[in-house]
Amino acid sequence: MFIADIKRVVEQVSRDKGIDVEILIRSLEEALRSAARKKFGSKVDVEAQYSPETGEIEVFQFKEVIEEVTEPDLQISLKEGRKLDPDCEVGDSLGTKMDTSSFGRIAAQSAKQVIIQKMKDAERDAVYSSYIDRKGEVINGIVQRVDRGSIIVNLGSTEAILPTREQIPRESYRRGDRIRALIYDVLYDTRGPQIVLSRTHPDLLINLFKTEVPEISEGIVEIKGAAREPGVRAKFAVSSNDSDIDPVGACVGMKGSRVQNVVQELRGERIDIITWHVDSAKYVCNALAPAEIARVIIDEENNAMEVIVPDEFLSVAIGKRGQNVRLASKLTGWHLDVNSESKYDEMLKVGYDSLVRIPGVGEGLADALVEKGIYSADELAEASVEDLVDIRGIGQEKADVLIENARQHVLEVADAGELQEDEIGVEAEQEVQDQSEEAAAPVEESTDTTGEDTSSDSSPTEDA
Repeated sequence: MFIADIKRVVEQVSRDKGIDVEILIRSLEEALRSAARKKFGSKVDVEAQYSPETGEIEVFQFKEVIEEVTEPDLQISLKEGRKLDPDCEVGDSLGTKMDTSSFGRIAAQSAKQVIIQKMKDAERDAVYSSYIDRKGEVINGIVQRVDRGSIIVNLGSTEAILPTREQIPRESYRRGDRIRALIYDVLYDTRGPQIVLSRTHPDLLINLFKTEVPEISEGIVEIKGAAREPGVRAKFAVSSNDSDIDPVGACVGMKGSRVQNVVQELRGERIDIITWHVDSAKYVCNALAPAEIARVIIDEENNAMEVIVPDEFLSVAIGKRGQNVRLASKLTGWHLDVNSESKYDEMLKVGYDSLVRIPGVGEGLADALVEKGIYSADELAEASVEDLVDIRGIGQEKADVLIENARQHVLEVADAGELQEDEIGVEAEQEVQDQSEEAAAPVEESTDTTGEDTSSDSSPTEDA
């Protein structure tokens, strides 16, 4: 089979579709083998070869040389074989060039289908391999259409999808709009690779700052983390490897130019840029800015912190619908519990009173327990003997007694609380029952003082 410009066609398809030339050649050879088997049967031993110099694809049929031929499609006699190759012997395999023009219309159609399918597979593999290593990059595209809430984006060589869940709330696009998004995932599917985009992922914020801030790309300013509530608010932590460079100022830019470019790209999302700190408590305080922090109580075992703020800064620290503390928790990786100073003092007083009420614990011992970090009867009940023997005047035997007394006290308080709840429930039930009985009582018919019926006469009056 000779096609004058097949070499040019192969190179052009390879260039346009991004498919390797070798893959296209193998597809053509496979197509011709399929066409030969379609014409002469599946048992035929055929091989196709492409010559890039001549642009010719040749198909050879191989037959085994034997003394007596029983299957003409697979075997050739020694006499006939000697005509093709004088040096052939029994058992050799001889290849003869086939006339591809004799394959017929059905075989040609089969070859066409094989070529189309192979090209689709090769194109799918090429797209997948070119995008699988680009996960996490920001890419530009043009909105192609909107399909059931998901946005189909044209990337040039292929299409991508921006699912509804990965879109910024209240953000809308029309066909032809330019869009920037993060390559969130690349899925391999039989219908073709599916490139999933995201505009809600924190990495989009990080990559946008890398584009806007040269100090980040140069390695002077380092990004330590980001947390977002898409379209509403975000927190962004940075640190500097150069003491002369302010990391927050570098990200903000002159008159806020750099951060404003990112804000505009994210449709007005408010961005808090904070300084990262190696001390976790200090880092949490920075993350909760602009609220002032009075004290921080760290529970490393549960990876939690209790943050105490002045009463006037409680709403600032928590934020609208808990937004500020929620983002700070995501950014720092600590579970944060924010309380006001007045509530914290009240909790301390309640806990101190519960300690004093434990048999064997006076005010002096209660003060010592508080200094040790045991603030309530519940905490003393859960303490270990080792925690208490460090306190002056408490031995192992007394520690056992105190812990047991604390556990008894906690159980008594719990039982008293349950009993009070039961009493309240019974009183409420009795009140509802009394109201029901009162509503069901019959209403007596009213009469005048003379005992006569006061209902009006229903008989019609006569005309005067």
